[in-house]
Amino acid sequence: MNIPGPEPRADGGAGAIAAAGGLHTYQLRLHAEYGPVVRFQLPGAELAVSVADPVLLEATAHLDKRPERLFAFLDPLCEAGNLQVLPAEEHAPWRHLLLSVLAGRPSHERHFAQFTVLTTALADRWAERADGEPVALQKDLTALSLRMICAFALGGDLADPDGVVAAFEEVLTEHLGRLYEPPGSGAWDGRAERAEQALASLRATVDRVVTAHRTSDRVDRSDLIGAMVAAGERPARIRDTVMMTMLAAHHTTGVAVSWTLYLLGRHPDVAARVADELDRVLGDRAAPEYVDLRRLSYLDMTLKEAMRLYPPGPYGARETTEPLRLGDYTIPAGATLFYPFWAVHMNPDHWPEPEKFVPERFTPDEVAARPKLAHIPFGFGPRGCEGAALAMVEATLVLAVLLKRFRFRPVPGHEVRPIERFVLWAADDIRMRVSPRASG
Repeated sequence: MNIPGPEPRADGGAGAIAAAGGLHTYQLRLHAEYGPVVRFQLPGAELAVSVADPVLLEATAHLDKRPERLFAFLDPLCEAGNLQVLPAEEHAPWRHLLLSVLAGRPSHERHFAQFTVLTTALADRWAERADGEPVALQKDLTALSLRMICAFALGGDLADPDGVVAAFEEVLTEHLGRLYEPPGSGAWDGRAERAEQALASLRATVDRVVTAHRTSDRVDRSDLIGAMVAAGERPARIRDTVMMTMLAAHHTTGVAVSWTLYLLGRHPDVAARVADELDRVLGDRAAPEYVDLRRLSYLDMTLKEAMRLYPPGPYGARETTEPLRLGDYTIPAGATLFYPFWAVHMNPDHWPEPEKFVPERFTPDEVAARPKLAHIPFGFGPRGCEGAALAMVEATLVLAVLLKRFRFRPVPGHEVRPIERFVLWAADDIRMRVSPRASG
């Protein structure tokens, strides 16, 4: 059976994606019109097939190859080979090593106090703002997330965290910003040299930390660099891993927390229930301990529902290495399988009234009644996000500290419009008024 989809265009599909406002919104339109499996044009792919049915997705969960052309924009950040497209035999041990650190409780507990200090410092700055002056959630929370992942990835050996943050933002603005600027616009003239200098500075910083680990008697496998040094990884691979971890972690976590606070500001009844839970679990304490996180079940449901409505990374992709049967269709070898996380999360067959914000969708009974891949904010399979567990710890901690202390309200007249960046961004940030709340 032929896979349904729009008629081919001479521009390779770029015009249709741009007209829809980005790839994520284009996928929503395609699946609404053509159903759960859609053939479409994707620049950089000969044949692209998008799958928005969580049951059909399970037939693809074993795939371990990413389309190299679609991830080539990350090549400049990697010296030892693009980590996003490592071949399976090289990727599997590297992934296992990362999971041993990023998904492990020892590493989370080791850094939890420092994460709390960083979050509390942001809350203190917000508390000192002029009465009623809005905060820009994305700007402040992605900066916080970058500081947290720098502390995690580089340990306590970082002499100038603000300098690292500034350098990393310079690199991202140059290398990733080009993805969203029309060719020939000249918007990036003069920035390339500064970005290269910033990238060299970041690599030198990581090298200093790696050297300190190699010459120290301390080997701590709950530390990212320490674990890689102990495993005998070469310096370039360690450096690239730290860089990619910083990239993947700080934008996604900061954006996930921003969208959650935005939704809570628009749903004061849900915000009140979260606040009640925080008061009950924390009492007079301003921040949770690590062991408290598992008791914040309603906050956890709220975060997961926010990531359903606004998945930080709105899509993923794999490449078939042999023909694959997918329901009524056969996908040939060499095709790009596209995973539209947002369209999966808005599938009305599994999410009744999908546009509504309902944290109760994530009670244990509700979760058990849905297909496993109906909610995939961190992807799935052998290429799923290695830092998912760490991201949930960070996001829950940040939300707990901020919601214990503040109430969030939308700024009248400020439009919050999702757009496609490296993550699901808001076009003009998410501006909200922050006011103290009485606890207990």
